[in-house]
Amino acid sequence: MSAQTDKAKIGILGASGYTGAELLRLLIRHPRVEIALLTADRRAGKPMADVFPQFAPYALPTLTALDVADWAALGLDVAFCALPHGTTQKVIADLLTRAPATKVVDLSADFRLADPAAYAHWYGHEHFAPALQREAVYGLTEVYRHKIKAARLVANPGCYTTCAQLALIPLLKAKAIDPDEIVVDAKSGMTGAGRAAKEEMLFSEVSEGFHAYGVGHHRHMSELDQEFSLAAGRQVTVSFTPHLVPMNRGILSTIYVRGLDKAAPEDLHALLAKAYANEPFVHVLPFGTMPQTRHVRGSNMTFIGVAADRIAGRAIICSALDNLTKGASGQAVQNMNVMLGYPEAMGIDQVAMFP
Repeated sequence: MSAQTDKAKIGILGASGYTGAELLRLLIRHPRVEIALLTADRRAGKPMADVFPQFAPYALPTLTALDVADWAALGLDVAFCALPHGTTQKVIADLLTRAPATKVVDLSADFRLADPAAYAHWYGHEHFAPALQREAVYGLTEVYRHKIKAARLVANPGCYTTCAQLALIPLLKAKAIDPDEIVVDAKSGMTGAGRAAKEEMLFSEVSEGFHAYGVGHHRHMSELDQEFSLAAGRQVTVSFTPHLVPMNRGILSTIYVRGLDKAAPEDLHALLAKAYANEPFVHVLPFGTMPQTRHVRGSNMTFIGVAADRIAGRAIICSALDNLTKGASGQAVQNMNVMLGYPEAMGIDQVAMFP
C-alpha cells in the first residue's frame, strides 16, 4: 500500500487496448487504488490521453514499455495483465519472481485451463510457466470467491464463458439439467476481437452483417468444458457457437437445455433466482422475461432470463453482459476487491448506460 495514501498501488500491463482502457475507466474512480504503472510498448513515452482522449483530464503515469519496468522497485500491490495470450506467461513469471508479494489478475487465456495438455492442444504450444498454471485460481467470482480471496494469481475468465457459466453452473451443480444436451448460441460485439487493425474488422466488412466464427473449434470451448465438468461432477462437452454482431459492446447467449427428473423451466428459474439472490452482479429476471445487452452496457451486471420451450421438458435461458466489463475488466476489478479484502462492489457498481 502507498504509505502516503493507504491505497493499493496498481499497474495495468497492456493499457492501450480496449481491456486496458476499460480497467482504467473503472479504477480511476476506485477510492482505494492508486494507478502507479501503465504499459504499452508501441505507445511507450506517450500520455494515455494520446491513445484514449477521454482520459485527458486525469493525471496519469506516462505509458512505458514492459521491459523497463522494475517490478521490485515499483512494489505493486496488484498488476492487471491485459496482454495477448502466449506472451503473458513469461511476463507474469518474471514479475512474480522479482516481486513475489504482488498479486496478479490475468485477463488473457494463459492461466484459465488447469490441464497443461488441454492448454497445449487448444493454444498450440506448451505452457511456459506450468508451476504458475497450477497455482492460478479461476476467477469466476460468484463461484470461486473463497479461493480468490487467498490467491496470488487469478485467471480472469473469458467473456463468452462468464456469460454461459453464470447461467448454467448452478443448474449443473443441482443436477437439474442434462449435461449432454447443452447448446450455447452466443453473440458478441466488436470489442471482443480487440483493438488491433484487422481487415476483417473494418467497418465495411462487418456493418450490416452478422456471422458465426470459430465454428466447432473456438478456444472458449475448452474453458466451458472444464468448468461445466467440475460443476456436473462428470465430463461435459458443450456445443458452443459464437457470432459477431456489428455493435461495440455486449454479449447475449441463448442457451438450450433439457431438465432432468421432471424439472420444469419454472424450476430452473427458481434455482437460478435462489442461487443469485444475494449476488450484487447477477440479476435473474422474472420468468419469461429476456435480457437485452443494452440494459447491461457499461455495467458489471449479468442479466439472466428463463423461458419455456414449446418442446416439453426443454427450457431456453438467455444471459447478457458487457464483454468489456463483467466479461473482462469489471470482473477483474471485482476479483481484485476480493483479493485485497475490499467491499466486492467497490468502484464497479455503475448502473448500465441506457439509452
